[in-house]
Amino acid sequence: MSNNYPKLHNAMWPGLVGKGSPGAEPAIDLDTMLDWTAKAEVNGVKFDGVDLFLYNPHVDIDINDDGIKKLAAKISKKGFVVGSVVAPVWFDGCAMGDETKRANWVTSVRKACGIAAKLRKLGVRPNGIVRIDSAAGVADWEKDPKGNTKLIAKTFREAGKIAKDHGERLAAEGEICWGGMHSWRNMLDLLEETAMPKVIGFQADMAHTLLYILGYNEPKHRIVPAKFNWEPEAFHVAMKKMTKALRPWTIDFHVAQNDATVRGSGTHDKTGKHCMATDPNGKLNIPRDAGYWLRDDAGKVTKKIKHICWDGCMFPNDVMAKQETWNNILASMIQVRENHGWVA
Repeated sequence: MSNNYPKLHNAMWPGLVGKGSPGAEPAIDLDTMLDWTAKAEVNGVKFDGVDLFLYNPHVDIDINDDGIKKLAAKISKKGFVVGSVVAPVWFDGCAMGDETKRANWVTSVRKACGIAAKLRKLGVRPNGIVRIDSAAGVADWEKDPKGNTKLIAKTFREAGKIAKDHGERLAAEGEICWGGMHSWRNMLDLLEETAMPKVIGFQADMAHTLLYILGYNEPKHRIVPAKFNWEPEAFHVAMKKMTKALRPWTIDFHVAQNDATVRGSGTHDKTGKHCMATDPNGKLNIPRDAGYWLRDDAGKVTKKIKHICWDGCMFPNDVMAKQETWNNILASMIQVRENHGWVA
């Protein structure tokens, strides 16, 4: 019998991230993203659900209860459930900013937790987290590393109390563009300083965390050798070290491909480049390397992650419009589940 866990989700935010700003491609609406996802099929297997970005033009962070019910109905009609949701913390907030910026950051998380909890109560969201980050630049963080990490952790704890009250958990995504989270060691320090392991954890994205082993924005935390040329043994050692440190904190997981370069689009800061699942320049063996996160140090499937999500931020619109793109992505997701999943 084929594994049926973890469930397979597609992210809706590639229709928004890096889109819609001057000089960038236009945003892709939620209905279109849902349609493309619903049409994907590989040997009779389809996506089980979607993860959402709580921001216009997809989902207004100030959506009312009637709007949430309509959103739930729309997604259910496609045969999907909702998993994790992204809180739009960046636009008016910063976890290490002044009082106003920090308050705005916390308010975004509060609103996101409210929406997430209501979707759960409506029966369309069986699992998932609320995704956060520091919304701070690396250069600003570097002005006072210890002080800024403590301030971010303080802000995270305030949000963590709100999440707990809503029955939610928060996951901080490891990306090299976010101050205090831009290396694996900095991320671990922040999580330990926050010290709310049952409420606030880590969201591992295969494309972003690959850059952690290279020390891209924090050379002193590079794990691979200086003259690393993707030798399998050095890669394996580095991935084991990083995941041993961060896996205990990991509560959400993104499947992705990366060619070990960075890019930005529109107003989105440069970060790990998401590549097509079949990109010949991709440095990851997706079905194999997902196991670094989904299995423990002894190689046993952890069963902690109830759904996995594909993240393909900043794919060109014409690429996303091809059904082949989503079928290839789904095929990779299925391989990950077959390699590291379970039957329940």
